[in-house]
Amino acid sequence: MDPTHRETEEHGQGHDGPGGQGGARRPSRDSGGPDFGPGAPQQVRVVQLTAGDLLLTVNPVDGSEVEAVPPGSGPAAPVRRTPAERADHERAGAPPVPAGPPAPQPPLLEREEERERLVRLLARGRSVRLTGQPGSGRTALLEAVAADCADLAPDGVVRLNGRGRTAGDLLHALFDTVYAAPAHRPDRDELLAHVRSIGAVVTIDDLEIGGAALDELLAATPECAFLLAAASDAAPGVEAHLEEVLLAGLGRGASLTLLEKVVERPLTEEERNWAGDLWFESEGLPLRFVQAGSLLVQRDRLRAAPEALDDADYFQPRPEGAPSAPVPAAAEGVETPLPSLGEGAAPALLLASRLSEAARATLRFAVALGGEVPHQAHLPALVGDTHADAALGELATCGLLSPAGPRYRLAAGTLAQLEAGGYADDAAAHARTAAQHYAWWASHPSVTPQRAVAEADAIVAALARLVPAEEAGAASAAVLLARSASPAFAAGLGWGAWERALRMGQEAARIAGEVAEEAYFHHELGVLALCTGNPDRARAELETSIGMRGVLADRSGAVAGRRALALVADRSGDFAPPVRPAPGDEAPLVLQDAPGTPPAGVAGVPSFLRNPAEERPTVVSPQPAAAPAARKRAGGTVLGGARRNLAAAGAGALLIAVLGTVVTLGVTADGGDEPGSRNVTTEQTATEDPDDDGLPADEPAEGSVPAGETTGGETSATPSASDSASPGASGSPSPSASASDGTTPGTDEPTDGGSSSPAEPTPTRTSPRPTETESESPSPTPSESESESPDPTPTDDTSPVPPPQNSSSAAGPVESAGASADVPAKSGGPDETAV
Repeated sequence: MDPTHRETEEHGQGHDGPGGQGGARRPSRDSGGPDFGPGAPQQVRVVQLTAGDLLLTVNPVDGSEVEAVPPGSGPAAPVRRTPAERADHERAGAPPVPAGPPAPQPPLLEREEERERLVRLLARGRSVRLTGQPGSGRTALLEAVAADCADLAPDGVVRLNGRGRTAGDLLHALFDTVYAAPAHRPDRDELLAHVRSIGAVVTIDDLEIGGAALDELLAATPECAFLLAAASDAAPGVEAHLEEVLLAGLGRGASLTLLEKVVERPLTEEERNWAGDLWFESEGLPLRFVQAGSLLVQRDRLRAAPEALDDADYFQPRPEGAPSAPVPAAAEGVETPLPSLGEGAAPALLLASRLSEAARATLRFAVALGGEVPHQAHLPALVGDTHADAALGELATCGLLSPAGPRYRLAAGTLAQLEAGGYADDAAAHARTAAQHYAWWASHPSVTPQRAVAEADAIVAALARLVPAEEAGAASAAVLLARSASPAFAAGLGWGAWERALRMGQEAARIAGEVAEEAYFHHELGVLALCTGNPDRARAELETSIGMRGVLADRSGAVAGRRALALVADRSGDFAPPVRPAPGDEAPLVLQDAPGTPPAGVAGVPSFLRNPAEERPTVVSPQPAAAPAARKRAGGTVLGGARRNLAAAGAGALLIAVLGTVVTLGVTADGGDEPGSRNVTTEQTATEDPDDDGLPADEPAEGSVPAGETTGGETSATPSASDSASPGASGSPSPSASASDGTTPGTDEPTDGGSSSPAEPTPTRTSPRPTETESESPSPTPSESESESPDPTPTDDTSPVPPPQNSSSAAGPVESAGASADVPAKSGGPDETAV
């Protein structure tokens, strides 16, 4: 069963689609094959196609998957279609022929001048913009000019429709008309390379783009001559050199002639006067006179055979031999007047009132879909009438429809007239019925993606009607329709409709609170953005989808999203996805040493055993970031900045722990030197001078001589005066010296337990407080301090050397002399402070 092209016996009430009346379902033709009933598993239609150098797998369940095309399996190069293939392609893209007898085609009147001018301009390679009011006959003139220009260009004539199409959509449609590339959508560069070589006369009806978009279209096709039909208020291109041709209305004589052609008889005097008033009112628009002719035809039928009226079937031909309906008594002798001037200027309501019920129901669906008329194969299911497909012929004969690419739309002005007449009262219910039907039809295995793309405008119109609606269940119906139709649009290369369906489906899922479906739409939008060359949009949509699916514990969907996100990172080159790197891909850490220290400290010694006084702490920093081109890898991902920072933080934490251990051991060792202990160490401590706000360096000043050595390098037995007594800048003794001799720190008076006898004065040398750039020499050994008396003669040392730390129990001449002198506090460098 084909839901689009049904056989005669299939137009019963027993089909399972929406709109059926609940009859028995037809049995499967293959008794051993799968059943298509409600309980049967849904057949998944998975399609693979290429988009540039990407391989896209359309998966309606978990979401589409995209990857790079494997080497050696790329698509075949596009080839030009033969004339026979071009004819078949154009025939498939034409609107369907309405059922019933063929309607007479009105002639093209008073258009010879414009027709010849357009052909001359196109023959010289000039592009022309044809403007005029809706209903002025632009479509008929385009068809006539296209027939005259069939042999002007190497690639012939290409007919396109611009309603709802962007410049990119039109370029892809032009490429698809001239080239045969099954299951392949070229990327931007490939598309421009192919359309640049096309030489054809391109006619575009109902053009909606202008400005920069129109300039882009014309610049991409330098070998094509365009005939663009647009409304009078459409904006032209900024840089496009277009010839403007204005299409005005018909004259009075041509309007009367057109009216006679439609009625197929001469007009009476009363009808001529009525037509003259209508010409003045409608400004000579041909569409108004075609519709006025249909009013006169209906009037003739009413006057000749009132019995043709039937409550269920207006003006339908009856089978041969069938008895005629009895003539109503009230209808005998009734004269049908001419329509009023207002009814002639806006005849949609009067024409619809004299049509069949199926035709009026079709008009209601068209109003609900924003003017889009469903394909005649869908009318029996939508309307609920087995012969509703004939309603399309009724509407086309009355002039209420106009062709628009592969479909029909309501004629200009008809939608507004029907909405004013009450045809939009149940628009929401009709749109929901259409959405349910299209959701079933689009997901049916027998419906090809090309057929779904041909019906894309009606499907998108149903979504547009449902998404902002506030009725209960409208959003859920829109989600179901978008979920069913979007994979078919993607497989049929109708990516403009695919994007619109995904966006409206995502909004509907958000309104309905269906998080799983919203995550699916975000994923599909990310894949679409990736295939169309928009990595930023793809990254945002995929991250949103992955987050939602992670909350829902949708593992398969999240995996598909991460794969697509990794491909986005690989193609963009400036983003690192949150994936685990392969073994061996970790970025190395660089150990940078501070200035003035060896590059790697002491070779062969672990860092926690090194002497802190000999080297400075090592700075751990990540390797400088490489250029974007160097970070890009051909077959995988790169280590992200976040993981590098994590590794650096871990290394820093380990180093801090090691240094903390060293500090703890050093503090513990220094804590044993209590005031009562006689252990004297050579370690230096920080100064306790309140005026000292800095720490001197641990390197000796240039030109200084260490204690116990002469300038010649020999050791002196007598320490210098600075070894035993060197006053600080404040002139106060250090706390250690005061504690040893019993004096109070900061005063020269003895305490209660100390001796008050003055000691022999020791000559001292007053020197300025050492700065941070100055350093001290190592202190003398304890034996030298206790056995030797200080030298009263000052030395040439410019750097004061602190005295040894004496215990409180040491009493002697040396201690007494040291206590009476101003001894500066010992200070150490940064390393000693750390210890």
